[in-house]
Amino acid sequence: MSAQIIAIDAMGGDFGPRSIVQASIACLSATPSLHLTLVGQPSLLEELVSGLSAADRARLQIVAASEVIDMDERPSQALRGKPDSSMRIALELVRDGKAQACVSAGNTGALMALSRFVLKTLPGIDRPAMVAAIPTQSGYCQLLDLGANVDCSADNLYQFAVMGSVAAQALGIHRPRVALLNIGTEDIKGNQQVKLAAGLLQDARGLNYVGFVEGDGLYRGEADVVVCDGFVGNILLKSSEGLATMIGQRIEQLFKGGALSRIAGVLAMPLLKRLQADLAPARHNGASFLGLQGIVIKSHGSAGVQGFQSAIQRALIEIQENLPRRLHGRLEDLLP
Repeated sequence: MSAQIIAIDAMGGDFGPRSIVQASIACLSATPSLHLTLVGQPSLLEELVSGLSAADRARLQIVAASEVIDMDERPSQALRGKPDSSMRIALELVRDGKAQACVSAGNTGALMALSRFVLKTLPGIDRPAMVAAIPTQSGYCQLLDLGANVDCSADNLYQFAVMGSVAAQALGIHRPRVALLNIGTEDIKGNQQVKLAAGLLQDARGLNYVGFVEGDGLYRGEADVVVCDGFVGNILLKSSEGLATMIGQRIEQLFKGGALSRIAGVLAMPLLKRLQADLAPARHNGASFLGLQGIVIKSHGSAGVQGFQSAIQRALIEIQENLPRRLHGRLEDLLP
């Protein structure tokens, strides 16, 4: 198997480099073909990787960056004022062919702005979109956009649908069902942008457009790709994560209520642990920036070791599927 090379913005995120480096080391150990480039403060990173075996250390490189983009920094400031940031250098490694993907837990707005500036968008794509997997009753749904584009035109939503369909195919779905997230399934429902996008999608050849889907329909698995603007998508994503965490905590409290409840809890624990693991936000961490001339994965800023590992795994899948090339090859056929 050929090597996969991923550039890691080691200074991004809420908790700093320690958990990012721990996740990187775990992925190196689990994937012999993986090579990582950690970008950040060399003295700190060298200390964090000092315990690596010689074999794993040979597959890890450290590249210096003198600046860090703060989580609350404006994208324009990050773009113009910090040319030597760890985020920017990691993206430049992808641009220059020294890495096949970039993974960052840093400032989302800055990552999007820098990605567009450094890597550029694919021909025919106006704006990249963030996409991630959402658990459903029947498997998973690819949801986009997740916050990169708060205000979207009908053309933007159409492009998101095309990119989401190709991404779902790369993940093994033969003919993905594509839907628009809406407040109802009837044709008269929705705002002007959603209605116009529906018209574009109904006329599209090569897309398996199935119409509108409501929020509950998304979780029932009525579509493989669900499209919305970034304002709605981000709220839906954060609400889903919060709901999953709350349900898990409430179940634990119920089984601590009395002797019978504790006995029932012991009997049910294996199944509950499987459910909790399946719904854990960390397992599904890692949103892809679709539409760029390169692979960029955004990890949740608060992701721990397991969560950041999931983001690296998403990058590995997209490298193996050569997703930007697949997108480029399909855009000419599917875009109006």
